[in-house]
Amino acid sequence: MNRSASNPTGVLRESASLEVYLLGTVDFDAALHLQQRLADELRDRSDTRGALILCEHPPIVTIGREGAPGDLSLEPGELIARQIPVRWIGRGGGVVVHVPGQLAVYPIVPFERLKLSPVDLRTRLEETIVRTCDDLKLPAFHRPEYAGLWCRTGKLAEIGLSVRSGVSEHGAFLNVAPDLDFVRIAKAPAGERITSLAAERHSGTLMHTVRSAVIRHFAELLGYEQQHLYTGHPSLRRTRIRVPLHA
Repeated sequence: MNRSASNPTGVLRESASLEVYLLGTVDFDAALHLQQRLADELRDRSDTRGALILCEHPPIVTIGREGAPGDLSLEPGELIARQIPVRWIGRGGGVVVHVPGQLAVYPIVPFERLKLSPVDLRTRLEETIVRTCDDLKLPAFHRPEYAGLWCRTGKLAEIGLSVRSGVSEHGAFLNVAPDLDFVRIAKAPAGERITSLAAERHSGTLMHTVRSAVIRHFAELLGYEQQHLYTGHPSLRRTRIRVPLHA
């Protein structure tokens, strides 16, 4: 695996490898802009080069195509009072409450050139999370009736992809060690609860360990033998927004 502190040009090199961006905490809109920029670049290519963004977000609620405001335990006025933005997003999946400690996994890959269908890509993304949890000795599984990944006692991750012109955007949101009181303002299906790797393992769970496992399993499942790691991108528009978790 090749490593680089940054991608100085922002130009994707010619080869069938995976460009991995480890971005730390990034505002949701900044990450969305970067996804769209990378997706546009990939659509102009003819090879199987892909990108993978791994980051965390300041507090924000996003609602996918299968979600509804009723999936939140707080009323709109309470969200406004707590200064928690709410965004409707054209991805699969339902409501996701983002917060530091939750790992956002955004695969931007030309799935058609990889000879995959959208369902194949989703299955591989789910399996990436399952294998990552297995590495941490925590069995996880998919429930066909619901979006996301689960463990014995609750929901660990949401899966919500979008696809356009043969390239994927959005992805998976894995609760590593977030503030669960905040994350649980989203209601899990069937009255179950939302949980995290740290809560289920009853021990410290390091974000960099989880990131490394996600990169390894995702690259293996999609056949990327080379990965190049970066900590920035010229198109990333970082801003600093401090939002309180509680009123």
